[in-house]
Amino acid sequence: MKIAIFSDCYLDLTGGIRSSIDAQKAALEKLGHTVYIFTTSYPKSKQELEKLNRVQIFPVPSCFLCFRGLTPVSRRPKIIERWLMREHPEIKDFDIFYIHYEAGCSIAGLRLGKQFRIPTVQVMHGREDMGEGNIIPFGFRTIVAILLNWFHSWYLPHKMTVKRDNYLADNQAKAKMWTLMVNHANYADMVLTPSAHFREKLMHYGVKKEIKVFPNGIAEAHFPKNPSLKALEENETLRIIWHSRVSAEKRMMPFLHALKNVHGNYQLDVYGGGGDFIRAKRFALKNHLNVLFHGNTDYKTLANKLAKAHLDVLVSYNFDTFGMTLIEAEANGVPVFFCDPDMKEVVPKGSFIMSKNETPEAMAEALNELINHPEKIKQMSEIMLKHREEVLISNRIRELEKIFNGMIKV
Repeated sequence: MKIAIFSDCYLDLTGGIRSSIDAQKAALEKLGHTVYIFTTSYPKSKQELEKLNRVQIFPVPSCFLCFRGLTPVSRRPKIIERWLMREHPEIKDFDIFYIHYEAGCSIAGLRLGKQFRIPTVQVMHGREDMGEGNIIPFGFRTIVAILLNWFHSWYLPHKMTVKRDNYLADNQAKAKMWTLMVNHANYADMVLTPSAHFREKLMHYGVKKEIKVFPNGIAEAHFPKNPSLKALEENETLRIIWHSRVSAEKRMMPFLHALKNVHGNYQLDVYGGGGDFIRAKRFALKNHLNVLFHGNTDYKTLANKLAKAHLDVLVSYNFDTFGMTLIEAEANGVPVFFCDPDMKEVVPKGSFIMSKNETPEAMAEALNELINHPEKIKQMSEIMLKHREEVLISNRIRELEKIFNGMIKV
């Protein structure tokens, strides 16, 4: 098969979407398929572009002065479409357009799929209603959501409107973001989500196209060979690791507030950057918390530290649809801690601890309970190690291949 991936989140970024695309591309190519990636990017030198092109990654026209330091932003979809036809006329002969995210580059992929009658598969990765709310200041959220809908509807029809409710769209801004997500998904021929709970939410708000659950996986290149069984001895320091963004939606600050009330020895190592990085660092220093901030770190260093941890944390709430950090922990046999009941779908039963709710008080209570019962670490680690092969992308990719083949035959 010849597969074209379109994503507005890939180059110059870290995170779950990038990791997911990398793992799937490598696994599909190992099966003999041709995979191109078209994505937004910050400016690249001629040498950088040549290096990317050799592995079939192609930056699309992007707004180089917009949001520098955050997510690269594409030019308008029609500009990308014209560029693709000029620079990559072979695109019209591909078998599948595999779309990630919901902005300009992704919109262009959906539109060209319709134009060339190539099947489109849209992956709905995240809760854009929550993302917009955490990134945009309070007084501007509704205005930004309206403008994003307006832009999106120029290129893809908005046949459905999500109204405010008492469920997930409890304000106008969230309702607008759900409207965008639903109409984007409905334009594709098929929709994939990484989790069943997110599929249910999309169906609730009006996605009519078939939605299949395809969980994320870890590339073989990043899969540890012989991870050790983790055990916490009595009076030993609990080694906790954080390797998500240090940002509002990931809830670093509530977790640091929880650590103020943790009794016993612990050390938290934080890998990653984000909007709350400086604030979190100052708070930890002021409150004498045993926290080390390492910033953005290369994968090898992170992997070595993860392999030595007792506990991996992901304390977002009503935001993550999968949680790549959780399966990275599973691959290493590391127990996990979270607050969101939806995350129970991601890792095996008995391999995690979960706080009663998302508050700092409940998180502190759960951590204190673990420190008082250190034998739980070994029990949870045994379960993680037993199931860890399941998260290898090579053990999941055949299902994606089957989905693509079914689309082509139709």
